[in-house]
Amino acid sequence: MNKPTLLALSVCGALHAFSSVAQQNEPDASDVEKIEVTGVRSAFGATKSNVPIVELARSVSIETAADLEDKGAFNLSQTVTYMAGVTGETYGFATRGDAISSRGLTVPRYRDSIQELFGSYNSTRAEVYTLEQVELLKGPASVLYGQGSPGGLVNYVSKTPNMSVGSEIMLEYGSFDKKQLNVDVNGALTSDEVWQGRLVGIYRDADTQVDYVNDDTRLLMPSVSFAPTDATKITLIGMFQDTDSDTAAQFIPIEGTLNPLPDGSYLPDQNVYAGEPDFNRYKTESKQLTLLGEHAFDDTTQLTFTALWRDGEADYHQAWPVFTGAGVSRYLNAFTGMQVAPTDTTAARTFYQADNTFEQKAIDVRLGKEVQTGPLTHNFLGGVQYQHVTTDTNSAYFTGGGAFDGDFRYALDLANPQYTGAPEQSVFDAIYNDQPEQTVRDLGLYLSDQISLDKWRFTLGLRHDKVDNDNGVTTQEDSQTSYSAGVLYRFDNGLSPYVSYAESFETVVGLSIDGNQLKPEEGRQYEAGLKYALQSIPGFITVAWYDIEISNLPNPNTLPAEAGQQQGESSITGVELESRFVMGEFTAELNASVLDAEDPNGFELAGQPDSNASLWLTWEPEMLSDWRMGTGVRYVGESVSENATLRYETPDYTLVDLMVETMLSERLTARLNVRNLTDKTYLTSCLTRGDCFPGLERNINASLTYQF
Repeated sequence: MNKPTLLALSVCGALHAFSSVAQQNEPDASDVEKIEVTGVRSAFGATKSNVPIVELARSVSIETAADLEDKGAFNLSQTVTYMAGVTGETYGFATRGDAISSRGLTVPRYRDSIQELFGSYNSTRAEVYTLEQVELLKGPASVLYGQGSPGGLVNYVSKTPNMSVGSEIMLEYGSFDKKQLNVDVNGALTSDEVWQGRLVGIYRDADTQVDYVNDDTRLLMPSVSFAPTDATKITLIGMFQDTDSDTAAQFIPIEGTLNPLPDGSYLPDQNVYAGEPDFNRYKTESKQLTLLGEHAFDDTTQLTFTALWRDGEADYHQAWPVFTGAGVSRYLNAFTGMQVAPTDTTAARTFYQADNTFEQKAIDVRLGKEVQTGPLTHNFLGGVQYQHVTTDTNSAYFTGGGAFDGDFRYALDLANPQYTGAPEQSVFDAIYNDQPEQTVRDLGLYLSDQISLDKWRFTLGLRHDKVDNDNGVTTQEDSQTSYSAGVLYRFDNGLSPYVSYAESFETVVGLSIDGNQLKPEEGRQYEAGLKYALQSIPGFITVAWYDIEISNLPNPNTLPAEAGQQQGESSITGVELESRFVMGEFTAELNASVLDAEDPNGFELAGQPDSNASLWLTWEPEMLSDWRMGTGVRYVGESVSENATLRYETPDYTLVDLMVETMLSERLTARLNVRNLTDKTYLTSCLTRGDCFPGLERNINASLTYQF
């Protein structure tokens, strides 16, 4: 397959300091410089350093809490839908988790610069109201984080005690009878402000666009900070979250959604509930303690650390259609004991039960030091990271609900669902698979240096990891050294061209046919770009081209007798552009991207859009000083799922969002957010296994916030 030249636009929704000058009609050069230097950064952010984003030879996208409120992002997936080259809703409307992809690849999730989730469907989702900002570090990041995805990672920064922030109570009511109470109480615990506290709480009672699927959550996140001096701050964060829901992913067959049924029609409701009301459930619980530390020894030396203990569990039951069941009535003539006669929309159902848990203990300690050597200024960052993660997945998988043995009692007509009840618990007990616990221990040492020479910025980094995997049957030890490098030049006119190189790795547990231990999957990325801080108005533009290659992948084309499980390579190339401008009363963000991605067989990566683009416009009218308005347009390109015999193309789609906000008084603010304003019906992706994922219906949310 020939690789087309790729072009992508993506706005560094980055520098929140833009908002501080949003009402200035004629900013001077000093204002622009202030924006450039004080862009949102955190000691616990994705880059683990205080180096300005404009001086980094790689791509970082940021959405602040204010940005997310404006855009109506109510879950983690929605926080990235206005970022270039990032897909937040690959699998449509979801309640089980947040499947975020960057540069065509699924990326892990981190909180306060340390990984927060391992494995699948074993813990709660991150709640947006607990976050200060969400960051997407794009491309391989093993030098800073050890094993991970070549696509990058998503990191979110927690709300912690902050004397510059007040307190608030927020009431929300929205579509599908969503009722939510948010509380954020923040302030000093002692008169000298040495002890500071914050309490964030969430209570939600909500139905969803899928019948029988609720999304109820209780969350409590207290934190306390000890700040004896301006140079030292230690923060302890506790969090308990309990979510009672069902799974929104119904795995609806392609026949009747993407493709028509034999009579040319489609399912009357692609959000039909295909589960079993008294059987389905997805109940998750998590508890965690996080310790954040910062200490500046002097103006050139800083110590920071993050320590995390997290425990999660999920009780997961679901029924879903056998994908080839609907639209193939020739297989249904043998149905017996059904409540209704089989039709083209009748599908057998699989029933699944799982008890999943995970426990994590991790710590990351780093020391930053600025050193002057002749004309060179070095910003060293050295660190050590250790994590110990145990996961356990036990399940019972009743494929087809007995249909493959001629029992069709549990089949369901997706066009006219009449729920049948679930098999007896004894059926699941008989096939219950109690898997051994799996343990991963990872120790990493890393060092990076940001070197300044006049207007030049050079970045060098390396890290060595030792990873031990124990799956309860076999143990495996891997070691890997990762490298990164970059160079950037800052012109006086605001232009900063750069090039960079970065690596990533992910361990693969097992032995090859020839008996050798499988090697880690390895990723490498070349990136070249241009960052431009506008001179005439507050604004910023970044353009980035990247080339990612992933090696040591499985190669399905290998003959069975060959030792070729790791001969496969995947390639991804793309271009992204991100921009943000402040023009008097208006703030505009324009993002877009295109990518070309292939798996080891030359097929397109499943479910990944070939392009995306978005525009968000905020208006703060001077005449109506108590009002703010915003609107956005999101375009998501076509995605493909294919193999040697099948190819499914999921059409592109465009969505419109809206925000209106008014201050009712000095302390009381009302806001209305609407996502998918036109209530467009669309599919986000369809897979060759035979199922599709419906997109999100129109969602209206009204909130009333009292600040004190």
